[in-house]
Amino acid sequence: MKNLKHIWFYAIKDLKIFITDRTSLFFSLAFPIMFIVLFTFLLKGVGGEDKRLTLHLATQEPAGGLSQQILGSIETQDPSLLKPGDPQIVWDRDYNAAKAAVDNGTIDGFIGFPADFSQAVAAETGTSLEVYVNASATNAQAALNGMAQAIASQIGTNKVAIHASIDLMVKNGIIGSDSASIAKASQDLLAKEMAGGTANAAAAYVTYRTESIGAVKAINSSNFVVPGYLVMFVFMAAGLSAIAVVQERQNHTLERLLSTSVSKEAILGGIFTGSVIRGLIQIIIFWAVGILVFNVDMGLSPGAVILLSVLMVVMSSAFALMLATLARTMRSASSLAVLTSLLLAPLGGCWWPSFLYPQWLQNISKIVPHAWATEGFNKLMLFGAGFGDAAPSMIALAAFALAFGLIAIWRFRTDAA
Repeated sequence: MKNLKHIWFYAIKDLKIFITDRTSLFFSLAFPIMFIVLFTFLLKGVGGEDKRLTLHLATQEPAGGLSQQILGSIETQDPSLLKPGDPQIVWDRDYNAAKAAVDNGTIDGFIGFPADFSQAVAAETGTSLEVYVNASATNAQAALNGMAQAIASQIGTNKVAIHASIDLMVKNGIIGSDSASIAKASQDLLAKEMAGGTANAAAAYVTYRTESIGAVKAINSSNFVVPGYLVMFVFMAAGLSAIAVVQERQNHTLERLLSTSVSKEAILGGIFTGSVIRGLIQIIIFWAVGILVFNVDMGLSPGAVILLSVLMVVMSSAFALMLATLARTMRSASSLAVLTSLLLAPLGGCWWPSFLYPQWLQNISKIVPHAWATEGFNKLMLFGAGFGDAAPSMIALAAFALAFGLIAIWRFRTDAA
């Protein structure tokens, strides 16, 4: 009971010093919020909404061919009339220019109709559509392949209907059964189907529709900026608190406490508890500002976000305690606190999301606690993950806290020697 009382008094002493120190308050609370405001503005629009899909088509057929009539019917005449999610269909009149545009990266790809398309369809000798696309444009390739298959499928469906009509005409004696009569009837029906009773050729022959299965909304940049800088500045503030412990050891304050029956365990507990309280104040203010000012979305499991934040505070406090036992002077404690914070923050994904790193760098980053913390926040707040998905990050932070704490207990000393 006496130890708990001493721990509490030591923690309250540290908290009073923290509250009355304007410089500490500024660099622990106001300075991080300034960073959040700046980088929220700079990263605004990253991972924005879906761009309208533009599909390019071209043909090698001369004027009057079936492919040109198809393209004329499905080309987007007025882009301003398109509904959200509708693709824009562009007919590139020059086939060779379209190929050159793909080669130089101006467009991702296009569907090409061969020069003998009309004759092949009428004679049923078989033909194919060309999908000419940049190998890296996987989304465009999928869309163009899908549209080419849809066009081929509808042409095939209409040809089946024409065949059925010809069979009935032959059976009823309307046309002769010889190949010439059948070919002529097939061409006549094809022409009528293309015309579709309208002024636009092929309007009824080829149609298309699109379905939206869920639009991608623009990411609120604060959803990764706020937790990133929370991790960085909570860790930095905790690290800098080690300076005060080194100072108390150098001016023999810790030795005097031992002479008044305060145990080493109570001193360690008081240092750790004071750091945890300061960290909790930080995360409460950070999340309050994030939610109220920056409209941060804490995802499907806010409880997991809160628990992850608390574990981050515990880990940072254990690190500060370890740093205080390792540093011999105030200058070395200050240098180590700043150096580790500035090195580990970008590696751990505090300055920008770590999932943008190449895989080898993501693997290396797992050696620092920051990476586990930011990965957990990103899963919860950007990708809609649940509590269980963030459990590995929580376990990792707890393991780091335990390791730092054990080193601090092993290395702790009260004398300045």
